[in-house]
Amino acid sequence: MTTLVRAPRILTAADDLRDGWLVIDDDSVLALGTGTPPRTDAALTLAGTVVPGFVDLHAHGALGHDFAGCSADEARAVAAHHRSRGTTTLVASVATGRPRDTVDALTRLRPLVADGTLAGIHLEGPWLAQARRGAHRADLLHAPDPAEVDAYRAAAGDALRVVTLAPELPGALDAVARFVAAGVVVAIGHTDATAEQTRRAIDAGASLVTHLFNGMPPLHHRTPGPVGVALTDDRVLLECIVDGHHLDPTTVDLVQRSAPGRMLLVSDAMSATGCPDGEHTVAGSAVSVRDGVAMLADGSSLAGSTITVSDAVRRLVAAGTALPEVVATSAGRAAHMLGLPAPLTVGTPAELLVLDPATGTVRGLPTVVSA
Repeated sequence: MTTLVRAPRILTAADDLRDGWLVIDDDSVLALGTGTPPRTDAALTLAGTVVPGFVDLHAHGALGHDFAGCSADEARAVAAHHRSRGTTTLVASVATGRPRDTVDALTRLRPLVADGTLAGIHLEGPWLAQARRGAHRADLLHAPDPAEVDAYRAAAGDALRVVTLAPELPGALDAVARFVAAGVVVAIGHTDATAEQTRRAIDAGASLVTHLFNGMPPLHHRTPGPVGVALTDDRVLLECIVDGHHLDPTTVDLVQRSAPGRMLLVSDAMSATGCPDGEHTVAGSAVSVRDGVAMLADGSSLAGSTITVSDAVRRLVAAGTALPEVVATSAGRAAHMLGLPAPLTVGTPAELLVLDPATGTVRGLPTVVSA
């Protein structure tokens, strides 16, 4: 059965359609346009702006489950929680662990990528800087080892889509080149790199910065470091955790003005997402969540977030970000980085949300009523 979806505005990753329409079936977008639509089996007229489902490149868990250690069924529950809040494309982030545990996690999650539950796996650690480790366990961090790189690639196969590493570590640039040659996105993060070391990693093929400003030295006028390079090098996209805690709103505005067209939203959601405040563990470290803010138990660092991408979308809309840019930051750029087609275009999955343009709140598509 085909369904006609009409709305005052439909924003895809490629088009801004006023008085727009989409023709969809159970699986995909068949056609789209403006004005007079074709006849279909059923019709929906929506109040609000239709946008693509969100894409999250960086999420560690939810509902008390962490992708690094949970079962396949628990991982499915995590994905379902994020989907229920509008994230239709989710990459599972596996934080630093013992090598055997990391191999087990990659092996366990790989079938969920094959069946479409997940869009890929993101390996965040163990090749991170001690000084910028955040919640990652210090005794498990080390420089990349070729045998370990090969073991993780073999365990994950094509499911490994993103790797975060600190480019100043011995052997890191070789690891960057090897991952990029294998089609894996390399992100610069949890790093104490200089500006020059950061540029060398980008020259070697790194194309993403993991949660910009967090897990790296602050911008300084004489030592710009990774932040200075990230804001001025058009070759990299910039993850931002827009939860009101990781980045001040002025900092978000700085990114949008300094690096137009390069910001993308991630949740960095940890296991406490969707749970009451309490005690949790992430990357081997004890975490305390109070008022929805996840901190290491010793108070020394933030430890991921408890949001989903929809929460970040609401903040951008409230700050006055134009809706086409909101769509790009929440779906289009991340999909492109994963090598996926532009969301909500002909031939892509019919994964769409209805966004209130005044508040940024979203809801899923209502039940179709036959015409």
